[in-house]
Amino acid sequence: MGLKIGYARVSTSDQDLNLQIDALMNNGCAPEHIFTDKTSGAKSTRPGLDKCLDTLSSGDILIVWRLDRLGRSMSHLINLIESLVEKDIGFKSIQDGAIDTTTASGELMFNIFSALSQFERRLIQERTNAGLSAARARGRNGGRPKIGINNPKVQMAKQMHQNNSLSIESICNSLSISKATFYRYLRPVDLS
Repeated sequence: MGLKIGYARVSTSDQDLNLQIDALMNNGCAPEHIFTDKTSGAKSTRPGLDKCLDTLSSGDILIVWRLDRLGRSMSHLINLIESLVEKDIGFKSIQDGAIDTTTASGELMFNIFSALSQFERRLIQERTNAGLSAARARGRNGGRPKIGINNPKVQMAKQMHQNNSLSIESICNSLSISKATFYRYLRPVDLS
């Protein structure tokens, strides 16, 4: 059997990790196998979590005090746990007792959460697509308005480019446009 590896996190440096660390130790994590962070869960860089994930290997179990200590969002949490399961690494949340992928019922609960999260993503996609279709049906298209070839800025960009006296970067800076926009202006297609 592998190691029990713990992860604990608090959002601010004035909060205390002791409650979580004690719970992790009571669940079989040795102090040297507990990784911590004192940062917001929304932060994408968490050195303690990164080190924890690097330490885990097949047969190990990652233990957290509560689910919200681990994931930034439901989708991040599900993706993270799915990647652990694929590597034959178990997962257990102490306070969310039904979430323990080392048991059949815990794995079932996780799969239900995963399915609900996928369902939520699909509903959001369907609502977004329905809204875009309805807007198009009313003649409204998203995005910036198209700029025609007769636009003074387009004409100026073409003229400056034909003179060969300025670099493309200088033309873009003087017209306050990006290089991608500049090249779009040079296309012979009517953008109107």
